[in-house]
Amino acid sequence: MGRNFSWFVLRLPRLPISFKVPARVPFVWLATVLATLAVMVLNMGAGEYAIAPLDVIRTLLHMETGHASDFNFIVNMLRLPRMLVAALVGLALGVSGTILQSLMRNPLAAPGILGINAAAGLSAVALIVVFEVTAPGVIPVAAFLGALATAILIYLLSWRQGDSPMRLLLVGIGLGAIAQALTMLIITFGQIFNVQKALIWLAGSVYGSSWADFWPLLPWVAILVPLVLLLAPDLNALNLGEDMARGLGSRVALWRGLLLLAATALTGAAVATAGTIGFVGLIAPHIARRLVGPDHHGLLPTAGLTGAFVVVTADLAGRTLFAPIEIPVGLVTAAIGAPFFVYLLLVQRRVA
Repeated sequence: MGRNFSWFVLRLPRLPISFKVPARVPFVWLATVLATLAVMVLNMGAGEYAIAPLDVIRTLLHMETGHASDFNFIVNMLRLPRMLVAALVGLALGVSGTILQSLMRNPLAAPGILGINAAAGLSAVALIVVFEVTAPGVIPVAAFLGALATAILIYLLSWRQGDSPMRLLLVGIGLGAIAQALTMLIITFGQIFNVQKALIWLAGSVYGSSWADFWPLLPWVAILVPLVLLLAPDLNALNLGEDMARGLGSRVALWRGLLLLAATALTGAAVATAGTIGFVGLIAPHIARRLVGPDHHGLLPTAGLTGAFVVVTADLAGRTLFAPIEIPVGLVTAAIGAPFFVYLLLVQRRVA
């Protein structure tokens, strides 16, 4: 059986895999990583117990600070896992948004637009409000399964002697609207104590994130992002149109389905960990295209790194702008993303 499977994989038509990128792209990656790390250090030093940036760096490097025990607990146990979760969530949403915009050939496509976020939110809200389950390990699983089930349903309902980006987009919008309506129905008739918990989760936040949240999220990002990078040639071909992709030897339906599944898994893992943080999957790909161009070999990593920077920066803004009141990350990204979405609509209207 192993031999037959190997033969099948070798027989699959694939585009040549090349990881050559323009010379400026690695410098963009380096600059984005350094900017994200700088914001993370500032974020780890902010709070009711403020720590100077140099002391944060010394603590992370296990160097002497004069407050070894206090700083080690605050930085390494409380704030570092929060920053790493924020970065991974942003990276997953940035890559997912890039995949969806390319598959749909639509600059307005994003996990939230396709209803994946809404479906994950519906699953979590139903679990919290209807079944009164609030165990930390159960809610992420429910959110992820809701996102996955929705992606499969989108693909099945949009299939008609093949699939098409427009049908996928329309079906996703419809299912997302249904999921949001059901979520509001549950919230309206639920008990107020459980509804409050659900609303906090829906707002999207990395507040209270710990190493117990980081380790389950890490494998999803570490496995799926490299796999998506292997499919970058197919994503480039699909972005040219179905006829052109078929002419280049790409199996359009197969790779579109796999890429949609990967985007859903990344979104589901992010939403399961931090709730529904919107607009990151919309903003990050557009910024990345301005920086490195449309080639997905450079675009996918850049969008992921940009998404990490956006979420970490939004968390810092939410913690410091109205301190001691802390604003959830999802509200900050919505405040930035909503005007950006309107701007994109106006641009598309002018182009049309």
